[in-house]
Amino acid sequence: MAFDLSKHASDRSQQRAIPPDVVEVLWEYGSEMRRRGGDVLFFDKSARQRLCRDLGSQALRRCAKALACYAVVDDNGRIITVAHRRFRFKRP
Repeated sequence: MAFDLSKHASDRSQQRAIPPDVVEVLWEYGSEMRRRGGDVLFFDKSARQRLCRDLGSQALRRCAKALACYAVVDDNGRIITVAHRRFRFKRP
């Protein structure tokens, strides 16, 4: 599945040292929640379980620190920005 990064998202991922591979995995496996006019993709427990099922627990443990990030997606399916998670996303 292909994803479209905005210029801002591309710049931010580079500045924040979030590799494109992590953004791709986030796009494919991340959980989605509507927040402030956009959809937020992030790794919660169920997303990590799906990832573990496909990649294996060893691979998940090696990249666990890199999975502490999120992406904001607009209504057209374009990734607006990416960042490291510094807080929990609370479900409405």
